[in-house]
Amino acid sequence: QVQLVESGGGLVQAGGSLRLSCAASGRTFSGYAMGWFRQAPGKEREFVARLSGSGGNPYYADPVKGRFTISRDNAKNTVYLQMNSLKPEDTAVYYCAARSTTLVSTLVRDYDYWGQGTQVTVSS
Repeated sequence: QVQLVESGGGLVQAGGSLRLSCAASGRTFSGYAMGWFRQAPGKEREFVARLSGSGGNPYYADPVKGRFTISRDNAKNTVYLQMNSLKPEDTAVYYCAARSTTLVSTLVRDYDYWGQGTQVTVSS
């Protein structure tokens, strides 16, 4: 069982930056592939970025490539999402998710544990 708690969301102007953090419980954090997803009002939850258990093989959705960076610190049981050059269309609730395998995935249905989400609002 893994519990995930996101933090770091907020209100930022377009062009600004935020860093989201996701703290995980448990002793085998490196055994979980991690992902970030987001959900805007009236839209389905969508993939943003993912990372393997060891911190390798990062992969991003096209809309965030070159602006967002996913990373993890297994010693701190934490995964991060650095978001730069934010745009109004990045406004959403951001969720971190853990998959009970080191294998990565971009699919919502492949993740077993979810955080409660943190709101990111980008003003124009």
